[in-house]
Amino acid sequence: MITFSDPKKNIEQCGITLGMTIADLGAGSGFYTIEAAKALHTSGKVYAVDVQKELLARLKNNAQKQGLHNIEVIWGDIEKIGGTHIKDNSIDLVMLCNVMFQFTDKKTVMNEVKRIVASGGKVLLIDWTDSFGGLGPHPGHVFSKVDAEALFQLHGFSKYSEIQAGSHHYGFIYKKL
Repeated sequence: MITFSDPKKNIEQCGITLGMTIADLGAGSGFYTIEAAKALHTSGKVYAVDVQKELLARLKNNAQKQGLHNIEVIWGDIEKIGGTHIKDNSIDLVMLCNVMFQFTDKKTVMNEVKRIVASGGKVLLIDWTDSFGGLGPHPGHVFSKVDAEALFQLHGFSKYSEIQAGSHHYGFIYKKL
């Protein structure tokens, strides 16, 4: 049986605690945003950042329909320093889920992540291990585990843990040093 990445199961492995401030960068349709907001219950906040305004509008409507009032959508460009419009050192957990393969400037993305994550804060990275049956990134765009580890280490993060992210995904949690 093929299992793809399940946002709810992945969020359950993150160690989210009440009151956290979370940023879902490249939130897209908001599957991870919604699950993180549910994990926080009524405490804390989730910022959903994306460059596509129509996806953010749908996400906001979906959150309201579900009674989730701890989500704030932000139209922003993650590939620019300051592009998330989030304060320095203010985020407990950044989520980068199925987006790293899309970025052309991964170093700037990492500098933006480092800027907004609080000291000791964490980053959940989930991405594709391969291109499967037309799903996922083009084979030449897959962001490998090895590349991920090197990029995070270069930007001052250490691997905190690995999570089970599905049969065609990998998942790491990094901690800001």
